[in-house]
Amino acid sequence: MPEIDAKRAEAAVRELLIAVGEDPDREGLLDTPSRVTRMWSELLSGMSDDPSRHLERTFEIDHDEMVMVRDIEFTSMCEHHMLPFIGKAHVAYISSGKVIGLSKLNRLVEYFSKRPQVQERLTMQIGKALQTVLQTQDVAVFMDAKHLCVASRGVKDDSSNTITGFYGGKFQEENTKAEFLKYLDINA
Repeated sequence: MPEIDAKRAEAAVRELLIAVGEDPDREGLLDTPSRVTRMWSELLSGMSDDPSRHLERTFEIDHDEMVMVRDIEFTSMCEHHMLPFIGKAHVAYISSGKVIGLSKLNRLVEYFSKRPQVQERLTMQIGKALQTVLQTQDVAVFMDAKHLCVASRGVKDDSSNTITGFYGGKFQEENTKAEFLKYLDINA
């Protein structure tokens, strides 16, 4: 995808300010269109990124136990209201002879979260991408996020979080899923 069209985005923000009754030429708002454009460029940077570049290097290793990276912080943009949702992802897999650098799991979460999203799709995209690169169905992803569209508008519920999960292969079995979920309770 192409980079953000900054000139067009700034003009749109300016028009939005006018549409809501603001004066985009007043002192406090003069630089707002460019600030908002830079923010959106950062929040939506995954649209111009290719996840495969983060997952190219795998290692052959004789390891058949769970590998987990927990508490991966992320921020994504709700595609319905264009407000952020912020949370933590927990990603695990059981190797079928291939492992990936641990930081690559963080990068995978980052890549898919930096685009207009719904949490359900985000969770599945991370799980399926990991299944593909590691050539295993044995992948689990658990995401817990606060949605600002729920907290700041409509129902205005600031106390609720949204939980989504993806459980493939052995993680669909009761014992493996329970072990994965138990690891999430550590230091809770």
